[in-house]
Amino acid sequence: MSKSAARIKEVRIDPTACVHPTAELAPGVEIGPFTVIGEGVRIGENTKIGSHVVIDKWTAIGKNNSIFQFVSIGAPPQDLGYKGERTETIIGDNNTIREFVTIHRATTKDKLRTECGSNNLFMNYVHIAHDCQLGDNIIMANSATLGGHVRIDNNAIVGGLVAVHQYVRIGAYCIIGGASAVSKDIPPYVMAVGNRASVYRLNAVGIRRQGFSKEELGEIKRSYNIIFRSSLSTSDAVEELKKELPGSVHARRFVDFIHGSKRGIARERMKRKGDLSEED
Repeated sequence: MSKSAARIKEVRIDPTACVHPTAELAPGVEIGPFTVIGEGVRIGENTKIGSHVVIDKWTAIGKNNSIFQFVSIGAPPQDLGYKGERTETIIGDNNTIREFVTIHRATTKDKLRTECGSNNLFMNYVHIAHDCQLGDNIIMANSATLGGHVRIDNNAIVGGLVAVHQYVRIGAYCIIGGASAVSKDIPPYVMAVGNRASVYRLNAVGIRRQGFSKEELGEIKRSYNIIFRSSLSTSDAVEELKKELPGSVHARRFVDFIHGSKRGIARERMKRKGDLSEED
């Protein structure tokens, strides 16, 4: 038996599925009933795709992904200026994409690709719009929705029913509380909630769970206090942070995030009776 024949045997395609002849399926790929795989799609090793899934053209999906029934990946963007130009949708490795998730391909207005990294969990009905850039180890809960061009950094958690405005950036190690409407950039390491979302407190518990040392947690807390709890303006707080913690990777992450913000950063809300402490 030839090597190419052995490769084909390793791919399992349900007889009712429709796979475009230009699609490339790696060993171990499984395609479920009534699923449609479009032109030029590339799917990596051991990715499992359930029934009634549509993977539209110019989509690349990595290895070991689990894609559940009724998912749509790579459909044209919901942008009136898009005229069918070749743009892409890129999905990394080891992602779990649950029922009815939609991920749209890019427009020509940014990097020409919508991109999701690796080891992410997208729960039911999540929507990731055109030109979004998502990192690794992200959790998006049921019905969370991203507008176009949103960026989410590594290890962030987005709660259920959250709506994120176009071009917003959500920093690393953030948590966005459920049913929030996010219209400003959310800096790293914080918890944010509300309509419109404001910073609630430092995500101290989540940071510790990621294995940061006490020294690192101290640097993050000091950075947070300078940015959000001093009497300094944002620009002065950034300068103070650079002066006080010049060698801190975590302080630098705050500084770079603020310098790169296009929509402005969310501010800390007033404390309310019954609010949890940062250790809860």
